[in-house]
Amino acid sequence: MTELLGYSFFTNALIGVLIISVASAMIGTYIVSRRLVAISGGVTHACFGGLGLGYYLGVNPAAMAAVFAVGSSLGVEWMSTRHRVREDSAIAVIWSIGMAVGVLFVFLTPGFVPELNAFLFGNILNISHTDLWIFAGYTALLGVFFVWKFREIVVCAFDRDFARVAGLPVRFISVVMTVFVAICIVLTIRLVGIMLLMSMISLPQMTAETFCNRFKTIMLTSTGVSVAGCVSGVLLSAYIDVPCSALIVIVLASVFILSKLYVAVSGRIALRREAAKG
Repeated sequence: MTELLGYSFFTNALIGVLIISVASAMIGTYIVSRRLVAISGGVTHACFGGLGLGYYLGVNPAAMAAVFAVGSSLGVEWMSTRHRVREDSAIAVIWSIGMAVGVLFVFLTPGFVPELNAFLFGNILNISHTDLWIFAGYTALLGVFFVWKFREIVVCAFDRDFARVAGLPVRFISVVMTVFVAICIVLTIRLVGIMLLMSMISLPQMTAETFCNRFKTIMLTSTGVSVAGCVSGVLLSAYIDVPCSALIVIVLASVFILSKLYVAVSGRIALRREAAKG
Protein backbone atom coordinates (compact mmCIF):
# COMPACT_ATOMS: atom_id res chain seq x y z
CA MET A 1 0.00 0.00 0.00
CA THR A 2 2.82 2.42 0.88
CA GLU A 3 4.45 1.80 -2.51
CA LEU A 4 1.18 2.45 -4.34
CA LEU A 5 0.67 5.75 -2.54
CA GLY A 6 4.02 6.86 -3.90
CA TYR A 7 2.57 6.96 -7.41
CA SER A 8 0.77 10.19 -8.27
CA PHE A 9 -1.73 8.49 -10.59
CA PHE A 10 -2.87 6.21 -7.74
CA THR A 11 -3.22 9.03 -5.19
CA ASN A 12 -5.06 11.09 -7.80
CA ALA A 13 -7.44 8.17 -8.32
CA LEU A 14 -8.12 7.86 -4.58
CA ILE A 15 -8.67 11.59 -4.10
CA GLY A 16 -10.84 11.69 -7.22
CA VAL A 17 -13.16 8.92 -6.07
CA LEU A 18 -13.47 10.53 -2.64
CA ILE A 19 -14.56 13.86 -4.10
CA ILE A 20 -16.91 12.45 -6.72
CA SER A 21 -18.37 9.98 -4.20
CA VAL A 22 -19.55 12.92 -2.10
CA ALA A 23 -20.98 14.75 -5.11
CA SER A 24 -22.67 11.68 -6.58
CA ALA A 25 -24.22 10.88 -3.19
CA MET A 26 -25.85 14.33 -3.02
CA ILE A 27 -26.98 14.22 -6.65
CA GLY A 28 -28.10 10.61 -6.38
CA THR A 29 -30.25 11.31 -3.32
CA TYR A 30 -32.06 14.06 -5.24
CA ILE A 31 -32.53 11.84 -8.30
CA VAL A 32 -33.79 8.85 -6.32
CA SER A 33 -36.16 11.05 -4.28
CA ARG A 34 -37.63 12.48 -7.49
CA ARG A 35 -37.83 8.98 -9.00
CA LEU A 36 -35.65 10.09 -11.91
CA VAL A 37 -32.92 7.46 -11.85
CA ALA A 38 -33.58 6.81 -15.53
CA ILE A 39 -32.61 10.40 -16.37
CA SER A 40 -29.01 9.61 -15.49
CA GLY A 41 -29.00 6.87 -18.10
CA GLY A 42 -30.66 9.09 -20.68
CA VAL A 43 -28.29 12.01 -20.14
CA THR A 44 -25.30 9.69 -19.99
CA HIS A 45 -26.09 8.16 -23.36
CA ALA A 46 -26.91 11.60 -24.76
CA CYS A 47 -23.32 12.56 -23.82
CA PHE A 48 -22.17 10.02 -26.38
CA GLY A 49 -23.47 12.39 -29.05
CA GLY A 50 -21.25 15.13 -27.67
CA LEU A 51 -18.24 12.82 -27.61
CA GLY A 52 -18.76 11.83 -31.24
CA LEU A 53 -19.28 15.42 -32.37
CA GLY A 54 -16.22 16.56 -30.42
CA TYR A 55 -13.98 13.97 -32.07
CA TYR A 56 -15.39 14.82 -35.49
CA LEU A 57 -14.88 18.59 -35.08
CA GLY A 58 -11.50 18.17 -33.41
CA VAL A 59 -12.53 19.94 -30.18
CA ASN A 60 -12.37 18.74 -26.59
CA PRO A 61 -14.81 15.78 -26.47
CA ALA A 62 -15.36 16.16 -22.71
CA ALA A 63 -16.40 19.80 -23.13
CA MET A 64 -18.75 18.88 -25.97
CA ALA A 65 -20.18 16.04 -23.86
CA ALA A 66 -20.85 18.57 -21.09
CA VAL A 67 -22.76 20.78 -23.54
CA PHE A 68 -24.85 17.80 -24.67
CA ALA A 69 -25.44 16.72 -21.06
CA VAL A 70 -26.69 20.13 -19.91
CA GLY A 71 -28.74 20.58 -23.09
CA SER A 72 -30.36 17.15 -22.85
CA SER A 73 -31.14 17.58 -19.13
CA LEU A 74 -32.78 20.95 -19.75
CA GLY A 75 -34.56 19.44 -22.75
CA VAL A 76 -36.13 16.75 -20.58
CA GLU A 77 -37.16 19.37 -18.01
CA TRP A 78 -38.59 21.62 -20.75
CA MET A 79 -40.60 18.87 -22.45
CA SER A 80 -42.00 17.55 -19.19
CA THR A 81 -43.02 20.93 -17.73
CA ARG A 82 -43.96 23.03 -20.78
CA HIS A 83 -45.37 20.40 -23.15
CA ARG A 84 -46.67 17.89 -20.63
CA VAL A 85 -44.59 15.06 -22.06
CA ARG A 86 -44.02 12.25 -19.57
CA GLU A 87 -40.50 12.40 -18.20
CA ASP A 88 -39.77 8.76 -19.07
CA SER A 89 -40.84 9.43 -22.69
CA ALA A 90 -38.70 12.58 -22.87
CA ILE A 91 -35.73 10.64 -21.49
CA ALA A 92 -36.20 7.94 -24.14
CA VAL A 93 -36.17 10.57 -26.89
CA ILE A 94 -33.00 12.24 -25.57
CA TRP A 95 -31.35 8.84 -25.05
CA SER A 96 -31.95 7.63 -28.60
CA ILE A 97 -31.05 10.93 -30.29
CA GLY A 98 -27.80 11.25 -28.36
CA MET A 99 -26.70 7.71 -29.17
CA ALA A 100 -27.64 8.13 -32.84
CA VAL A 101 -25.67 11.39 -33.14
CA GLY A 102 -22.68 9.81 -31.38
CA VAL A 103 -22.60 6.73 -33.59
CA LEU A 104 -22.94 8.90 -36.71
CA PHE A 105 -20.04 11.22 -35.93
CA VAL A 106 -17.76 8.49 -34.57
CA PHE A 107 -18.27 6.66 -37.86
CA LEU A 108 -17.53 9.86 -39.83
CA THR A 109 -14.39 10.66 -37.82
CA PRO A 110 -11.30 9.63 -39.81
CA GLY A 111 -9.10 6.96 -38.22
CA PHE A 112 -9.45 5.29 -34.83
CA VAL A 113 -10.96 7.13 -31.86
CA PRO A 114 -8.34 6.36 -29.19
CA GLU A 115 -10.05 7.58 -26.00
CA LEU A 116 -13.55 6.32 -26.69
CA ASN A 117 -13.18 3.23 -24.49
CA ALA A 118 -12.16 5.43 -21.54
CA PHE A 119 -15.43 7.32 -21.81
CA LEU A 120 -17.46 4.16 -22.31
CA PHE A 121 -15.90 2.09 -19.52
CA GLY A 122 -13.98 4.63 -17.44
CA ASN A 123 -10.32 4.95 -16.53
CA ILE A 124 -9.82 6.21 -13.00
CA LEU A 125 -6.04 6.02 -13.19
CA ASN A 126 -6.01 8.76 -15.85
CA ILE A 127 -7.33 11.41 -13.46
CA SER A 128 -4.98 14.41 -13.46
CA HIS A 129 -4.38 17.24 -10.98
CA THR A 130 -6.49 19.50 -13.20
CA ASP A 131 -9.37 17.01 -13.01
CA LEU A 132 -9.09 17.02 -9.20
CA TRP A 133 -9.40 20.80 -9.06
CA ILE A 134 -12.43 20.66 -11.37
CA PHE A 135 -14.03 17.91 -9.25
CA ALA A 136 -13.33 19.83 -6.04
CA GLY A 137 -14.72 23.08 -7.44
CA TYR A 138 -17.90 21.38 -8.64
CA THR A 139 -18.44 19.58 -5.32
CA ALA A 140 -17.87 22.81 -3.38
CA LEU A 141 -20.45 24.67 -5.51
CA LEU A 142 -22.91 21.81 -5.10
CA GLY A 143 -22.39 21.77 -1.34
CA VAL A 144 -22.91 25.54 -1.08
CA PHE A 145 -26.15 25.30 -3.05
CA PHE A 146 -27.40 22.44 -0.88
CA VAL A 147 -26.68 24.41 2.29
CA TRP A 148 -28.34 27.53 0.84
CA LYS A 149 -31.49 25.87 -0.55
CA PHE A 150 -31.67 22.59 1.36
CA ARG A 151 -35.31 22.93 2.47
CA GLU A 152 -36.47 23.91 -1.02
CA ILE A 153 -34.49 21.06 -2.62
CA VAL A 154 -36.06 18.50 -0.28
CA VAL A 155 -39.62 19.76 -0.85
CA CYS A 156 -39.17 19.96 -4.64
CA ALA A 157 -37.66 16.47 -4.71
CA PHE A 158 -40.58 14.84 -2.92
CA ASP A 159 -43.61 16.94 -3.97
CA ARG A 160 -43.28 19.69 -6.57
CA ASP A 161 -47.03 20.41 -6.56
CA PHE A 162 -46.96 21.16 -2.84
CA ALA A 163 -43.83 23.27 -3.37
CA ARG A 164 -45.65 25.40 -5.97
CA VAL A 165 -48.64 25.88 -3.66
CA ALA A 166 -46.25 26.87 -0.86
CA GLY A 167 -44.72 29.52 -3.12
CA LEU A 168 -41.27 27.94 -3.35
CA PRO A 169 -39.06 28.65 -6.42
CA VAL A 170 -39.72 25.26 -8.01
CA ARG A 171 -38.58 26.20 -11.51
CA PHE A 172 -35.33 27.72 -10.25
CA ILE A 173 -34.53 24.71 -8.07
CA SER A 174 -35.41 22.25 -10.85
CA VAL A 175 -33.28 24.02 -13.48
CA VAL A 176 -30.25 24.45 -11.21
CA MET A 177 -30.40 20.86 -9.98
CA THR A 178 -30.84 19.64 -13.55
CA VAL A 179 -27.63 21.44 -14.53
CA PHE A 180 -25.81 20.03 -11.49
CA VAL A 181 -27.00 16.52 -12.41
CA ALA A 182 -25.74 16.92 -15.97
CA ILE A 183 -22.33 18.19 -14.89
CA CYS A 184 -22.01 15.41 -12.30
CA ILE A 185 -22.71 12.86 -15.01
CA VAL A 186 -20.01 14.30 -17.28
CA LEU A 187 -17.43 14.37 -14.49
CA THR A 188 -18.29 10.88 -13.25
CA ILE A 189 -17.94 9.43 -16.74
CA ARG A 190 -14.19 9.85 -16.26
CA LEU A 191 -14.44 7.49 -13.27
CA VAL A 192 -16.76 4.65 -14.22
CA GLY A 193 -17.71 5.36 -17.82
CA ILE A 194 -21.05 5.64 -19.57
CA MET A 195 -21.91 1.97 -19.10
CA LEU A 196 -21.57 1.90 -15.30
CA LEU A 197 -22.45 5.43 -14.23
CA MET A 198 -26.04 4.74 -13.11
CA SER A 199 -24.82 2.42 -10.36
CA MET A 200 -22.81 5.14 -8.61
CA ILE A 201 -25.78 7.50 -8.34
CA SER A 202 -28.38 4.89 -7.41
CA LEU A 203 -26.91 1.93 -5.46
CA PRO A 204 -25.59 3.92 -2.44
CA GLN A 205 -28.96 5.68 -2.13
CA MET A 206 -30.88 2.40 -2.43
CA THR A 207 -28.67 0.97 0.32
CA ALA A 208 -29.24 4.02 2.53
CA GLU A 209 -33.01 3.83 2.01
CA THR A 210 -32.93 0.36 3.56
CA PHE A 211 -32.11 1.93 6.93
CA CYS A 212 -33.15 5.60 6.58
CA ASN A 213 -36.28 7.47 5.54
CA ARG A 214 -35.26 11.14 5.72
CA PHE A 215 -33.53 13.04 2.91
CA LYS A 216 -30.63 14.24 5.05
CA THR A 217 -29.88 10.88 6.63
CA ILE A 218 -30.18 9.12 3.26
CA MET A 219 -27.73 11.61 1.77
CA LEU A 220 -25.22 11.26 4.61
CA THR A 221 -25.47 7.46 4.72
CA SER A 222 -25.17 7.14 0.94
CA THR A 223 -22.09 9.37 1.09
CA GLY A 224 -20.45 6.93 3.51
CA VAL A 225 -21.48 3.93 1.41
CA SER A 226 -20.25 5.57 -1.79
CA VAL A 227 -16.90 6.61 -0.32
CA ALA A 228 -16.29 3.17 1.24
CA GLY A 229 -17.35 1.32 -1.91
CA CYS A 230 -15.30 3.44 -4.29
CA VAL A 231 -12.14 3.41 -2.19
CA SER A 232 -12.49 -0.36 -1.66
CA GLY A 233 -12.91 -0.86 -5.39
CA VAL A 234 -9.77 1.10 -6.19
CA LEU A 235 -7.70 -0.73 -3.57
CA LEU A 236 -8.96 -4.17 -4.64
CA SER A 237 -8.24 -3.41 -8.28
CA ALA A 238 -4.63 -2.63 -7.37
CA TYR A 239 -4.21 -6.08 -5.80
CA ILE A 240 -6.09 -8.32 -8.25
CA ASP A 241 -5.33 -6.27 -11.39
CA VAL A 242 -8.83 -5.77 -12.80
CA PRO A 243 -10.57 -2.55 -13.95
CA CYS A 244 -11.45 -0.20 -11.08
CA SER A 245 -14.84 0.74 -12.50
CA ALA A 246 -16.11 -2.84 -12.56
CA LEU A 247 -14.95 -3.51 -8.99
CA ILE A 248 -16.52 -0.30 -7.68
CA VAL A 249 -19.92 -1.29 -9.04
CA ILE A 250 -19.55 -4.88 -7.79
CA VAL A 251 -18.66 -3.64 -4.30
CA LEU A 252 -21.59 -1.19 -4.23
CA ALA A 253 -23.98 -3.86 -5.49
CA SER A 254 -22.69 -6.35 -2.90
CA VAL A 255 -23.25 -3.84 -0.09
CA PHE A 256 -26.81 -3.26 -1.32
CA ILE A 257 -27.57 -6.99 -1.49
CA LEU A 258 -26.06 -7.61 1.96
CA SER A 259 -28.12 -4.76 3.43
CA LYS A 260 -31.32 -6.27 2.03
CA LEU A 261 -30.37 -9.71 3.33
CA TYR A 262 -29.60 -8.26 6.76
CA VAL A 263 -33.00 -6.56 6.95
CA ALA A 264 -34.81 -9.70 5.76
CA VAL A 265 -33.00 -12.00 8.22
CA SER A 266 -33.33 -9.61 11.16
CA GLY A 267 -37.03 -9.20 10.36
CA ARG A 268 -37.59 -12.95 10.41
CA ILE A 269 -35.70 -13.30 13.68
CA ALA A 270 -37.84 -10.57 15.23
CA LEU A 271 -41.03 -12.30 14.05
CA ARG A 272 -39.90 -15.63 15.51
CA ARG A 273 -39.11 -13.96 18.84
CA GLU A 274 -42.57 -12.34 18.89
CA ALA A 275 -44.17 -15.69 18.05
CA ALA A 276 -42.21 -17.40 20.79
CA LYS A 277 -43.33 -14.80 23.34
CA GLY A 278 -46.93 -15.26 22.23
